[in-house]
Amino acid sequence: MKKVISLVAGAALVLSTVAVAVPAEAAQCVDKGGRGTGSTVPDAKFQAWEAVLQATDWGMWFTWITSGAKVGSAASGYKVSNYREKCGNGGALGKECIIRAKLCK
Repeated sequence: MKKVISLVAGAALVLSTVAVAVPAEAAQCVDKGGRGTGSTVPDAKFQAWEAVLQATDWGMWFTWITSGAKVGSAASGYKVSNYREKCGNGGALGKECIIRAKLCK
């Protein structure tokens, strides 16, 4: 039992050291991507961006959808960077977009 406690304590020390070594800003950022389809490119972009936000934080998505819902923006203190989109013909409704972005809180 003493050996198990020692191993657990050692593992906790290693994990806490690793957590301290990661910059706070890196721990609060995520890279996400989403794919959307629509009858127009704007509709497909909207759906793809919704997928990005929903994969990041459902609460933030809800605030975004009820306060203007502009593609490329986020709500609840999130900052969007590295926004990239690619749209063209395809998808179930005729147009398809893939959007990737980095979101930081």
